[in-house]
Amino acid sequence: MKKTYRVKSDKDFQKIFHEGKSIANRKFVIYHLKVEQKHFRVGLSVSKKLGNAVVRNRIKRSIRHILQEVKPQLTTDDFVVIARSGVEQLDYHGMKKNLLHVLKLAAIYQEGREGEKKR
Repeated sequence: MKKTYRVKSDKDFQKIFHEGKSIANRKFVIYHLKVEQKHFRVGLSVSKKLGNAVVRNRIKRSIRHILQEVKPQLTTDDFVVIARSGVEQLDYHGMKKNLLHVLKLAAIYQEGREGEKKR
């Protein structure tokens, strides 16, 4: 994922946490903030409680890949994805199902949006 799609600075994270809204399910928490920009920006947070560096990086890679797959259906908000306990035991498809569920609840993911590839 390109740098322009990432929330990296602590200032940006804090702004999203304090001014944004949060939505959660059992596996993920999403903080999102409506911002006028060309595309979404995402920050990822995976706690050390979920496992060692290999496990945490696998989780982050999977989340990035899922977001890359559904990029055309995402709104232009800034958001932070926080992985909860239990995510480390999910396979890719389980993780995708849970992440898309919470993104729909947060109104960040919209299934019928323009640019969607038809199968």
